[in-house]
Amino acid sequence: MSTAGERIPPQLRAVFTKILLKQLTREANGSFKRLFDSRVTNSAGAAPEGCPKITVHITGEPPARLTDIDYLGRFEMPDYKAPLRDMRFVLNEVLDMDGHYQGLGLEEINSELLNAFLEEGAKFSENELAPLNRSGDEEGCGFDNGVVTTPKGFKEAYAKYVEGGWPAMGGDPEFGGQGLPGSAGIAISEMTGTANWSWSMYPGLSHGAVATIEEHGTDEQKNGYLPKLTSGEWTGTMCLTEPHCGSDLGILKSKAEPNADGSYSITGTKIFISAGEHDMAENIVHIVLARLPDAPKGTKGISLFIVPKFLTDGNGGVGERNAVTCGSIEHKMGIKASATCVMNFDGATGYLIGPENKGLNCMFTFMNFARLGTAIQGVAHAELGFQGGLTYAKDRLAMRSLSGPKNPEGPADPIIVHPDVRRMLLTSKAFAEGGRALVYLCAQLGDKVKLEKDEAARKEADDLMALLTPIAKAFVTEAGLEAANHGVQIYGGHGFIREWGMEQNVRDARISTLYEGTTGIQALDLLGRKVMMTQGQALRNFTKVVHKFGETNADNADLKELLEPLAAYNKEWGELTQAIGMQAMQNPDYVGAASVDYLMYSGYVTLAYLWARMAAVAHAALESGAGDEDFYKAKISTARFYFKRILPRVAGHKGAIEGGLDCMMDLDAEHFAF
Repeated sequence: MSTAGERIPPQLRAVFTKILLKQLTREANGSFKRLFDSRVTNSAGAAPEGCPKITVHITGEPPARLTDIDYLGRFEMPDYKAPLRDMRFVLNEVLDMDGHYQGLGLEEINSELLNAFLEEGAKFSENELAPLNRSGDEEGCGFDNGVVTTPKGFKEAYAKYVEGGWPAMGGDPEFGGQGLPGSAGIAISEMTGTANWSWSMYPGLSHGAVATIEEHGTDEQKNGYLPKLTSGEWTGTMCLTEPHCGSDLGILKSKAEPNADGSYSITGTKIFISAGEHDMAENIVHIVLARLPDAPKGTKGISLFIVPKFLTDGNGGVGERNAVTCGSIEHKMGIKASATCVMNFDGATGYLIGPENKGLNCMFTFMNFARLGTAIQGVAHAELGFQGGLTYAKDRLAMRSLSGPKNPEGPADPIIVHPDVRRMLLTSKAFAEGGRALVYLCAQLGDKVKLEKDEAARKEADDLMALLTPIAKAFVTEAGLEAANHGVQIYGGHGFIREWGMEQNVRDARISTLYEGTTGIQALDLLGRKVMMTQGQALRNFTKVVHKFGETNADNADLKELLEPLAAYNKEWGELTQAIGMQAMQNPDYVGAASVDYLMYSGYVTLAYLWARMAAVAHAALESGAGDEDFYKAKISTARFYFKRILPRVAGHKGAIEGGLDCMMDLDAEHFAF
């Protein structure tokens, strides 16, 4: 058996051929078990120069017939490293969380405390979760007669997560929580999600269940469910979608019949329920939408219910099994280690939460939480694609720079010297770091909505968050998917191979633009509900913020190249909105025709504002001699790249909007194909 650092002996080359070319590892009379590093040799017995290392798990005897192979690539997923420096930059320097918490009367929370959380969160994510990401994808979840088993290591990692008190960070101290505002845990959610998005979904939805019960539940419901949900001993789900309806909840069919004891009998089927069934917690609390008898049709006749997997025993523990079962789990493109369940409610006992027929209003507490959580997913996949692409681009040698050799001692230059590779890396970096700033800003606004005592300030924050949430959910996930695809492209053919992890990142990222409201649904929410229904006031609230930022920094020569285009696009944003409104007055379908391009336009301008803010902070830090010059210079360079190479995309979206409605609707449905 080969040991670390040795070259692969000739008798093992056929094994590598099977692993990397045919995925036939299980036929090699053994299984992956032992870790070793090596370099692949060519037919002359020498390792090709510039080859990244190969990391492999292998046991068993080699096949009798041996063949030679050349370099096939490094056989491992890139290690995830939490971007702590950038997280601190956004939280402490751009968003001034210290001042933010003091303004809310939370003097005990400061950057020192947050940094401690970040350090520990990074350790847990890097050491416990990241190693399970690829193995979880390969193994997936097991299903046997309603019982779901998570991949090896998932349950143990969750036990450590609970033991560490992580689920309780934002919980009410009355129910065992630490009472920290939502923004304090946003970076933790990002780290766990980037390290292993599938795993992160199990505790992730519990936060939404907690928030929903906290805001709308009775005292009895809070006392019965929140202690265990807050500690993480129980997990929660969101049960909306049915086989015949997803985003159109008005045609929902699940029924709720009142029982004599004040409970309800819930009957119906829900699909696409993340973490609907699993083996990681002792109970699962489902938050379920259903209709009461004689309820009004449409969304006005939907109520919300708590339906636990196990009924409570009256002492805070689990009692008898409820009539809710998992009928099957989905076989998915990605997030394979996250159980996506068909849940059958067969007269299950449920408890009304909130007023009758107001369930959708109450559920928006959960849905808004989930939308922001999905925006985090966009950041996660962008970050993972960037980190993986950067590692490879520095190691991989291929061709010479067009301007002359940059690695004259080697046979070729590292591919990071090539402009197109840099384009992909910088695009991914710009989306990851810009998306991080937007999501963290939304979390900060969420703190104000919940904790701000001044009514006017609270409303201002609420209005801004309402506008930015669909932008964050849709734009950041679209950007994250693009960055994930860049990660594959940078690797070339190796990116298409599972062992490198880049194709998994793309598969996992693809769902982010679909669940919790597709990009199209978020676009309609943004343009139709948030902008048009407020006569543009919601947008003006934000464009004023952008305009004020420009005025404040008008004399800053360092920012001129950013502020001038930002001001122009900010003004054009309002003009474009007005033009759409005029067209929509003639035909409401124009809103649907323009909505996705409008959302993308909005996203690019929003990130431009945040990149300008980050550049301003970086320039100020350099002028003050704060140190860490390389970091701040990189921030400024990335901002310039964003404005010069990414922001101009808005012209295409504006042109598409101006292309109008007729070209979409002229063709009869039966004439799309023949």
